[in-house]
Amino acid sequence: MTTMSAFKRIVGPRAPATADEKQRSLYRLPNILLGVAAVLLLTSIFLPYWKMTLHAPQYPRGLSVEVFVNRMTGDVAEIDGLNHYIGMRPLGEAAQLERAVSMVAVGALVLLVLAAIYVHSPWALLLALPAILWPFIFIGDMYYWMRHFGLNLDPNAPLSSSIDPFVPPILGSGMVGQFETVATFQIGLWMAFLAVALILVGLFYQRRAYKPLAQSGS
Repeated sequence: MTTMSAFKRIVGPRAPATADEKQRSLYRLPNILLGVAAVLLLTSIFLPYWKMTLHAPQYPRGLSVEVFVNRMTGDVAEIDGLNHYIGMRPLGEAAQLERAVSMVAVGALVLLVLAAIYVHSPWALLLALPAILWPFIFIGDMYYWMRHFGLNLDPNAPLSSSIDPFVPPILGSGMVGQFETVATFQIGLWMAFLAVALILVGLFYQRRAYKPLAQSGS
């Protein structure tokens, strides 16, 4: 197999120039879906992905922290101050590498999704797979760090004897000492999930449109 034939096999067939308008719409649909997915994924990194709010009588408005892919905002200093007493490390020490590379990494995922628009073969799924996995990787990484911090409390902390090691909830509510914790997914993560849905639908329609051409050798 020559290099050119291998390249053509990877990129797959092209839409025929003789296609009528109805056929062209079938070829355009997956491109639109994948393009919108790429835009959603890119936009999501500028919006919060996750939020946790702590409720207690002494904090009637609650204390909250919002997590973006590359930073945290909200009552981080206040929550760190409370966590210090029970022996939990500062939130900023979690996922430092992930936050440092996240913007570039997600940018690369966006480029891979855009590349999948021009690849009309099973390779398109391989190109889009990292973006499909991205929101699940984010949630898994969040869970790992929350679990690691909650189960490895400093035994020398002032209130270490008053609370057992725990795993803060990633979604839903729970109790940490006298605090009720409420964790929710935020718009950035929901946009990433919507991007995943559009990618899967786009790849489905892409395969349906181009598979007959591949089978006929067009």
